[in-house]
Amino acid sequence: MAWLGVAMASKPTPGSTGEILTCLPSAYVPHAATGLLHLPRFLAKCRYVKEHGALPASYAKNFKRGMDRFLCQHLGIDPAAVEQIVRESATDEEIDAKLKTLFPADVRAAQWNRNYVQKGMTASGREFLAEALTNMGCADRIGQIASVVDLIEFDEGRIE
Repeated sequence: MAWLGVAMASKPTPGSTGEILTCLPSAYVPHAATGLLHLPRFLAKCRYVKEHGALPASYAKNFKRGMDRFLCQHLGIDPAAVEQIVRESATDEEIDAKLKTLFPADVRAAQWNRNYVQKGMTASGREFLAEALTNMGCADRIGQIASVVDLIEFDEGRIE
């Protein structure tokens, strides 16, 4: 597509990655109590499962795997323990209090956040991103979407 000779960047083909949950927070929103990126998304996915019984298939395939698991590995905890805390808690304050007892005293937020935003920047990561973007109908965006976190944001419509 072009408008006055300016090429329009592609957007994901609707449904190419499955159902999109617009209720999930941006991957770039830090958890207020810890500063950890991705934790608000993981908690939101746990809440969604608590309320609806399951995530859509497009999210279920990586629930407690992928970035959820990478975060938990960084913290030295089991992803199922986080899900259990959310399932058994009535408020966000209760969740945060229980997470504080589960998490190590030093969550090394800066280290995690730096590694998190750079996921996909290796040679194999760039191959993954290229394949994912091609499958989304957006091969023209290869090189523009530089990380897995940006791919999440792009897929959920927060990056034009």
